[in-house]
Formats: sequence, structure tokens, C-alpha cells
Amino acid sequence: MRSGRRPLLELRGMCAGYSPGQDIVSNINLKVDRGEMVCVIGPNGAGKSTVFKAIYGLARVSSGHVLCDGQDITNLAPEDMLRTAGIAMVPQLRSVFAQMTVYENLELGMFVERDKVRIQQRIEYVYALFPRLAERSKQAAGTMSGGEQRMLEIGRSLMHEPRLVLMDEPSAGLAPIITGQVFEAIRRLNREIGLTVLMIEQNARQGLEVSHRGYVLEMGRTSYQGPAADLLANPQVRRAFLGAR
Repeated sequence: MRSGRRPLLELRGMCAGYSPGQDIVSNINLKVDRGEMVCVIGPNGAGKSTVFKAIYGLARVSSGHVLCDGQDITNLAPEDMLRTAGIAMVPQLRSVFAQMTVYENLELGMFVERDKVRIQQRIEYVYALFPRLAERSKQAAGTMSGGEQRMLEIGRSLMHEPRLVLMDEPSAGLAPIITGQVFEAIRRLNREIGLTVLMIEQNARQGLEVSHRGYVLEMGRTSYQGPAADLLANPQVRRAFLGAR
């Protein structure tokens, strides 16, 4: 996946947090190329979510830079992230509008679009990717299973044709069999449409298994990085994060 082209997303020496003078993460250097899947793992409290929030303008970058396709988007407001940078986010906590139908939830993914024909085309596109959502089109989103709701969140993130999707703990709260289905859907989207993904995943093994490269965060800093297969085989990473001895 590496090439001579500039990365789609790059963090250069990024320090970020929520209060002045109290950074949670320090000197983070990270790259994601087009068409790549990259996974960030680490223990609870390592700063993984802060990295994502800093990218998306939800935490304050105190120093360093966030670049998207070479454009400096450091501290860009979250409401401008999709329109300006083409970055969408699937949050960890459930974000479907429970009383609204699947169709209406997908419509909200095109909140920056006014062309009704275009909106319908994008909904049909998502339905082709996730036929289960088409079957549930008129169903209230809150009545679907956790796995189906996660599929809806991913589908909604694709409505505006993002260049990059940030996925915060896509397996959170899901049963193991459903987790496998969600990861397979993400892998399929990467393989079939070239979706570029940066994910945080507490399930380190499965996250790395579907990714091309990975980063390990500990105490707000990067401790390991490299091809996902190398991290999966690394004895220190295996003992600390993969449950191996």
C-alpha cells in the first residue's frame, strides 16, 4: 500500500488534549495511505480516543499538525470535517437515531447535500453494499440488532463519499459472531471500493488481522508501529495486547 504519493492522512508530531497545558497524547506521528486500513491499539487510557478526537476537531491540538492530502486541517471544526476534508467518523457509542427509519438515518448522512436525486442514488448505493439495510429500510433503527445498527452507522458514513473513515471501536458492545461479521464487512468495503479506514480497536487481534498496518499507543505515545502481520508476530505486542505468552 505504500507509494511515493503523499499520505491521505498524516499526523506530524501531534500533541493534544482537552485542557491547556495538559496533553493526553504527545509527539504522535502516523500515516494512512489511500486504500489502506490502519489500526491503532493499546490499553485503556493510552490516548487512542484522544488521537481520533484530535483528528476530528473534538480535542485541541496544542502542537504539531494534522494533514489531509497535504492540506493542514489542524483543529478544523467537526462540522467542517466532512465537507472540507472528506473525513467521516463512526463513533464508538451508538449514534443511530432510534425512532427514525433506516432510510431516514441514511438521509442524514447527506446533510450537506440538497439534491434529492443524488441523495437517493447514494442510498441505493449503500443498500447495494448492505442488502440487510435495504430489507430494513422502513424499520425504526432502534429496533434492529446491535450488528445491524453498526452496519447502518458505517453505511451512513459512506453517504457523502468520504475519502477516509475513522472508526472508533467498531466491535464495541457486539457479540463475537457479530463482531466477525462487522470486520468482514469493513474488509470487504476496503477490498471492493478501496475504502480508506483508520480504526481504534480494543479487540487488538481482530483489528490487526483486517488491517494493513498498525500502531500501538501506550501512555500517550507510540511504542510500536509497522505492518499488521509484524505486530501480530511481535512477542512483546503478543504478550501485552494479544493474550499470548
